[in-house]
Formats: sequence, structure tokens, C-alpha cells
Amino acid sequence: MKNIFTFLLAAVTFAACNKSDMKMTNDQLHMTNALLVRIAEIEVNEGYLDEYLAAAHNVGTKSVESEPGVICIFPMQVKDAPNTIRIVEIYRNEEAYQAHLQTPHFLEYKQGTLHMVKSLQLVAMEPLAPEAMPLIFKKY
Repeated sequence: MKNIFTFLLAAVTFAACNKSDMKMTNDQLHMTNALLVRIAEIEVNEGYLDEYLAAAHNVGTKSVESEPGVICIFPMQVKDAPNTIRIVEIYRNEEAYQAHLQTPHFLEYKQGTLHMVKSLQLVAMEPLAPEAMPLIFKKY
């Protein structure tokens, strides 16, 4: 989990240091203030890892590709604990998150992985530099 935070902190710090690139409109500023950001912490039951990883990859890809309010769904595996998954989730706002929960690809993921998940914790996060958000993914 330390690596996730290190990457995000570095990206936000780097973006914040490039103030000349940060000409935000009022609409962009409003958007960053409304972001819903969280980290899903998941422990996968033994014997289901490959199947779970495929499902997580599928829902993340489909969500980002097809849902305008989904900014990021980035599933990752803890290197030293392969059955431990962390997913960085960033939604444009609460409404985008609620719409995401109703999509066929999310419902398929949720129902299809219930027996695979040993534990799930959703950790609400507060962005420290939301004004830098538009630049983070642009730099990639």
C-alpha cells in the first residue's frame, strides 16, 4: 500500500510544482472539489486469485472506457501478498459513483466475485491537492 501512496503523492507533487500548466477553469475547479476518491482494500480467498484478477481487470477497463463519470479504477496487487488487492477509485462526483453501481459490468463483477472475496473495506480518501488532478493522468 505504501507504493500506491508514494506514486500518487509523487504525481500530485509533480503536478503541483508545474503551476504554469495549471490554468483551471471554474468548471474544472468545481469538478475537483466534488471528486469521490477511495481505496478498496480486498482480500481474495485462496484458489480464486486468477479468476478475481480477470474480473477486476474487466470491470476496471469497462468502467473507465464507457462511463464518463469514472475517472479512474486502478486495481493493483500487493507484491508480497498476492491475494491482497488495492483499487484506487476516482469518480467525478457521488452521482457518477451511484450510476457506476447500476451498470451491467459492475453488477456482473459484484455478483460474480462475492464467493471470491474474503474481506472488503472501502476507505474514503480526501485529495490533498485536487487542483492537480487534471494533470496527473495527462502526464502519463
